[in-house]
Amino acid sequence: MTAALIAVFTLVTYLLLGGALPFVFGSALLVMRFVGNIPVSGLFLWAISQLVNPAMLTLPLFLFAGNLMGKSGIASKLLDFVDIWVGRIRGGLGVVSIVTCAIIGSLTGAAMTGVACIGPIMMPHMIKQGYPRGYTTALICSASILGQLIPPSIIMIVYGWITETSIAICFLSTLLPGLLVTFSFSLVNLIYARKFDLLLEEKLTWREKRKSAIVRTIKALPALMMPVFVLGGIYGGIITVTEAAAVAVLYTFPIGFWVYKGFSRKGFLETAFDSATSVGTIMIMITLSLIVGQSFTLMQLPQALAKAILSISSNKYVILLLINIILVILGMLVSDVSGVILVVPLMLPLVKALGVSTVQFGAIVGVNLAMGGITPPYAAVLYLGMKISKSGFWETVKPTIVLICVGYAPVLILTNLFPEIALFFPKLFGLM
Repeated sequence: MTAALIAVFTLVTYLLLGGALPFVFGSALLVMRFVGNIPVSGLFLWAISQLVNPAMLTLPLFLFAGNLMGKSGIASKLLDFVDIWVGRIRGGLGVVSIVTCAIIGSLTGAAMTGVACIGPIMMPHMIKQGYPRGYTTALICSASILGQLIPPSIIMIVYGWITETSIAICFLSTLLPGLLVTFSFSLVNLIYARKFDLLLEEKLTWREKRKSAIVRTIKALPALMMPVFVLGGIYGGIITVTEAAAVAVLYTFPIGFWVYKGFSRKGFLETAFDSATSVGTIMIMITLSLIVGQSFTLMQLPQALAKAILSISSNKYVILLLINIILVILGMLVSDVSGVILVVPLMLPLVKALGVSTVQFGAIVGVNLAMGGITPPYAAVLYLGMKISKSGFWETVKPTIVLICVGYAPVLILTNLFPEIALFFPKLFGLM
């Protein structure tokens, strides 16, 4: 147990110092090898055997599909489609950004893709219309984390794999929270927009609007069909999640090259290289973190942690509050995938003892860690958005905190208090 505590201290210290995540896990592993005499070689073989799993193939495929979509022109067509309905009302452009990020999230499963796709398109338009630069950045970055809640979600793939839960069920567990966050962000934006001096476009006549809607819908139809094929195939029982990930990649080729013509051969190869680099980094991190997590299990750290938390209180909601605080802090320090790998093996025995289902806990983890992408000091999504919009840190952080507290935190509270928030869609689709 002493070695485990030293390893935890080493891991947290390295995180706070900003160390690269593979080295963070590696340093903790070295401590357990030389202080705790953990058989690392055997654990390496065990970790490799865990990675050789068809379910894990969904992660690189969806990641590759998301990066391809970012270059294919799908985002701009979806933006045009949504804009015709709400783009000419006060605050409508902000709602367009939020809804488009939600749609992009349903295609890519990653928050970074939302910022990369929508940011360069929407940020200049919103700033030109009169939205403050910091608020614009905060809104689009906050909405981009919907990519981690609206299926397919990469962190839910990892969660389902770790907990041996159906990935389709894990996808659906965060769908209702994602839709609630979309609604709450839109409502907050409409209230905020009343304070801004916005330059609204002239309203179209009904005939002009109908004609524009038809044209934009036809152009957006190939992009809109993708979630129908991917998600409809999964929940209709036609294809598995792994097959759906492959369909997402294959569908992007004709759309990107011949329909929207957003690809060039050079651009495609660059996207493939970036995706392979990202997947390689994630797999190294997952391998090391798996070994660290299994080492903690051998040292009975999860049981000790559960006992320590239960000694503070036996009340279910007090313990859930403590777990949420840990998740929030963890989300502020590491990426979403890292957070899932770090916290789930440790906390799962405890939440099961509380009577919290694996599905609800997945939603709690997903909602918490998604928020970490826009919460400093980690805030990778926020920093990317600031780079795109060239906004200052403090002018961006203030509205971000408001969006988190008013738009995001209520959904997190509801997800903790009411299991049906996570279970609604899995039950609706007959998966539970």
